Amino acid sequence: MKSLIRFFSFCILGIALLASLTSCEKPLGPQTRLYMGTVCSLSLFDKGTSGLYENMFTRLQEIEQTFSVNIPTSYISLINANAGKKPVSVPQEVILVLQEALRIAKKTDGAFDPTIGPLVALWGIGSDHPKVPSQEEISRVLPLIDYSKVIIDTQYNTIFLEKEGMALDLGGIVKGYAADQLTLIAQEHGVKQAIIDLGGNIYAYGTKNGSPWNIGIKNPRDPAGAPIIKLQTENKSIVTSGAYERFFEQDGVRYHHILNPKTGYPQENEVISSTIISESSMLADALSTSSYILGCIQGLTLIESEKAEGIMIREDNQVFATPAVVPTLTILNPEFSLQ
Repeated sequence: MKSLIRFFSFCILGIALLASLTSCEKPLGPQTRLYMGTVCSLSLFDKGTSGLYENMFTRLQEIEQTFSVNIPTSYISLINANAGKKPVSVPQEVILVLQEALRIAKKTDGAFDPTIGPLVALWGIGSDHPKVPSQEEISRVLPLIDYSKVIIDTQYNTIFLEKEGMALDLGGIVKGYAADQLTLIAQEHGVKQAIIDLGGNIYAYGTKNGSPWNIGIKNPRDPAGAPIIKLQTENKSIVTSGAYERFFEQDGVRYHHILNPKTGYPQENEVISSTIISESSMLADALSTSSYILGCIQGLTLIESEKAEGIMIREDNQVFATPAVVPTLTILNPEFSLQ
């Protein structure tokens, strides 16, 4: 009996010691993995335990498996496979993200359109086999891009695409949603300062030891070089869209991934980079794409109407920004000028 008591005492002591060691675990450095077709880096500067990092990466994987058009079993793939046939039951988070995408689509008159899937697939930018489609091919898929043909039934949690051949692609908003979700997990675990970077979709959570974070905005002409703008912010997401992110060249012409849903071609205007600053990374993600397509004047108007902040860089190296963000930024490259 005494040996049994000693055994239980040892177990209790061992558990207590393990709990003590776990609670004193030193924060790990930045952790990086590949999800959603991009490099995802999490930097938890306090309370960054292996368990918390694993929790966050698991959530990221769940989001990818739910929303990816490249995973046949994802809910988005199932919706697309049943386009024109029948509604598909989905989790609440799919409805939430799609509702926000449709709201921005309506507000931008389709400059941002979550039914752009057939066009994205046609160009294949970012895949192993990108191509410049013929005008005939583009004309054939353009009628399938119509956000007004998406039916959401909130009573039964279903989504239905009215036309066969339609396809959702939420790549222009879902990384932002993922960044918001990971920030919530960090907040729930008492993290005070963190940088969440999902392939350029950044959430600067908290402060850097009581001071704002310094975030660099890339030079669209030399993205691998030094940043051209330093932005100071805290508890905000920073998302940039630019022609330099994903592209391919054919016959000496560069074709980038920001497709205009109305013309069917990569958008060409005076804008070469659009950065959004917002508490909602999901909103910032959608606004960065739509403002790029709309152009500088309409884009900045849209950004301000959503109570977000923005920085847009034009082809002539002029930088335009919403008023509230101007005091927080510094131009680092003399070739660019703030207007």
